[in-house]
Amino acid sequence: MNKQDLLPLNEVGLTLLSEGKTLKLRAEGFSMYPSIKPGSLVYIEPADIPALKKGDIVVWRLDPGFVMHRIVRKFEKNNQVFVVTRGDCNLYEDEALPENLIVGKVTGIEYPEGTPVALRRYMKPEPDYFLNRLSATIMRIRRSLKNKIRKAQS
Repeated sequence: MNKQDLLPLNEVGLTLLSEGKTLKLRAEGFSMYPSIKPGSLVYIEPADIPALKKGDIVVWRLDPGFVMHRIVRKFEKNNQVFVVTRGDCNLYEDEALPENLIVGKVTGIEYPEGTPVALRRYMKPEPDYFLNRLSATIMRIRRSLKNKIRKAQS
């Protein structure tokens, strides 16, 4: 399934959030590692926009999918509130986005093996970006080596 095939599902997800429902999505990628590991089940609820604060993990739409990153700061410009986010493993902050583009807030995480993650483990106002990038790099290398070993054994 390519990313374009997911567009109808994303629309359904956005509709459910707008109706006050909770979404459960599988996380992809390492941008929020180790708070959100690839394959984790992430619970997303509609965001109470005025209540969002530094450290919250928010979700916004980036066609054809969603982005889940942590708020690093909020600011006001021309009577509009903007949010700056960053993945826990990313080198740089994302571009500021108007607060009204946020569609949800992460309210729960289960790691791929089904273990629920304690709120205090992933709600950090100041992640250690360097350490997170280092551990994600090690995890990618480990995965790659495991795959090479499996291929060599088959």
